[in-house]
Amino acid sequence: MSNFYLPLMSDNIDKQDINSLIEFLSQEKIPKLTNGPKVVEFENAWGGWLGTKYNLMVNSGASANELTMLALNYIHGEGEIIVPPLTWISDISSVIFSGFKPVFVDINLKNFSFDIEKLKVAITPNTKAIFLTHVLGINGLTDGLIDLCNEKNILLIEDVCESHGTTFKGQKVGSIGFASNFSFYFAHHMSTIEGGIICTNDERFYQVCRALRSHGMTREMTDLNFRQQIIDENPDLNPDFIFLNPAHNFRSTELNAVIGLSQIKKLDTNNINRVDNFNYFISKLDSNKYFTDYEIEGQCNYAFIIMLKEASFELRNKVESILSENGIEFRRGLSGGGNQLRQPYFKKNYSINYDDFKNTDHVHHFSWYVGNYPTLEREKIDTLINILNAI
Repeated sequence: MSNFYLPLMSDNIDKQDINSLIEFLSQEKIPKLTNGPKVVEFENAWGGWLGTKYNLMVNSGASANELTMLALNYIHGEGEIIVPPLTWISDISSVIFSGFKPVFVDINLKNFSFDIEKLKVAITPNTKAIFLTHVLGINGLTDGLIDLCNEKNILLIEDVCESHGTTFKGQKVGSIGFASNFSFYFAHHMSTIEGGIICTNDERFYQVCRALRSHGMTREMTDLNFRQQIIDENPDLNPDFIFLNPAHNFRSTELNAVIGLSQIKKLDTNNINRVDNFNYFISKLDSNKYFTDYEIEGQCNYAFIIMLKEASFELRNKVESILSENGIEFRRGLSGGGNQLRQPYFKKNYSINYDDFKNTDHVHHFSWYVGNYPTLEREKIDTLINILNAI
């Protein structure tokens, strides 16, 4: 058994972050701890970093997904949302919970985004949005995808939960589509322990999200004209308790925001290290055994992607055995454990032809991710590479 140890994540919350929280809690007058001014401060800081006008902090990336879909349904009505099978479960469950029909399109193996030709065929008059996942820091946008959305007048929603700082043609992903969702879970590029945010340049969408973040209460809206319109339409209701739509409590806390304000100061510097680590890793990996020909321009990975070229279960099991023996933590299947269409929650309600999703299935069976973080020493990356290339 090797003494080598490579965890999935290390030191993502540091002493500086904890001290900022202690300072906040040590005020003579106990501050408000529920959603308040620190949350607003973080929302503004995040908007400045990303380049979006309207930003709404919530209690998780999954909540950001669901709140986005609820708001889309309220504004645009029911229909179909195109989603990839390679994503986190909350992307799909948010579509289902919000009354939409999920339509699945296989991915490509260059950037793990949609197979564009299959995407074109999947679009119908009922398509309301395309819900794109930027997988593990790889940009999933192309000119063809953006042009298709514009041509068909279809909303583009970006899931950027795993890809803070990734860019497309120099612009941060998450600032390009109609709306985007980020997660601040512990393992991601920056963390508020638990948390997430919705970003958009569309004010009406933002105002609806503000209400739905807090049980659907219209008093949360900052557009007073919009709010007054709803009050006038409901004269029999107390203006302080008008619920726009069935919703939950998706609010964050001041504590999460304080940590976020500390973390965002280090995000760009940390991301430089992540980018350098990934570029070095992929350049040294044996391209005869592993996929290395990804579209990595603009990448910002918090994980090293390992994917076999050969569809061999014997080789897969050998890789996993050797990684485990050498103290290397890994997760098979990349985002969400691989093909969501193979999960019990989906199989019990739908019939699927897996031959239509061959690329997603290859990722599902023959890929892994391993931790990449700013403090990771080059010597450890070399050790990981040598172990993989020797298999």
